[in-house]
Amino acid sequence: MGGPLSRAVNLARCAHPGPALGVSLVGFLLALAAGLDTSRSLLVTGAVATGQLSIGWSNDWRDRQRDARSGRTDKPLATGAISAELVGGAAVAAAVACVALSLALGPVPGVLHLTAVAAAWVYNFWLKATVASFLPYAVAFGLLPAFVVAAAPGQPAAPYWLVLSGALLGSGAHFANVVPDLDDDVATGVRGLPHRIGAGPAAATGSVLLLAATAVLALGRPGPPGAIGWLALALAVPAAAVAAAAGLGRPELRRRAFAGVVVLAVLDTALLVLGGTSLS
Repeated sequence: MGGPLSRAVNLARCAHPGPALGVSLVGFLLALAAGLDTSRSLLVTGAVATGQLSIGWSNDWRDRQRDARSGRTDKPLATGAISAELVGGAAVAAAVACVALSLALGPVPGVLHLTAVAAAWVYNFWLKATVASFLPYAVAFGLLPAFVVAAAPGQPAAPYWLVLSGALLGSGAHFANVVPDLDDDVATGVRGLPHRIGAGPAAATGSVLLLAATAVLALGRPGPPGAIGWLALALAVPAAAVAAAAGLGRPELRRRAFAGVVVLAVLDTALLVLGGTSLS
């Protein structure tokens, strides 16, 4: 299975590094927007990062046999490039670190974040192939900003629009993210809610939910949206249309159209951290 460097590279690939890095960065930016000092912002980032690593590693460990049957050459566990014991052990170690870092921020933010991470693990092991597949995404992404805001001095409660936008963003990302690999998933027995309604409706649902998240972020906070909010809304409409088109073509075209989802996610993040008012 290669030397130490090869194992390290393959272990990183199993962690879903793109989403893990993206969510960790969002956690850090949210911490700054919520007024946390540097040390607590870094502690929030560490908690989010270890949680994301545990989610990614447990996901690939759980799906290793299904990925092998699907011929997923991009999955090191499916090709035998890394051992299941190493990935499973890394997932447990990251989860333990996540518990310690989350609770170091206090019992309230700690419980909020650990509930979000637990929801993602429940998705990986139980709900991924059920009609409730979207629910862990809504819970996890809704609780992420609530956790960050609660980590601020005085442990304030996150405003409703922040939690709602996170839940919409997470649910929309689930529908949109499934579309490119929907056929392979169905072939190996995965039938979450997006799979049951089909690629076209799933892409359309995902784009509507992501657009709704942008609208809540732009219009939900007190005061007028401002230039940033109106610009985000103007860009979100064509981006949502591109994301919806992901379900209308062949799988390779779906992957290209998925760029619309990335644009919406970037817009939502910008609205969170550049809105001009404290999240707390």
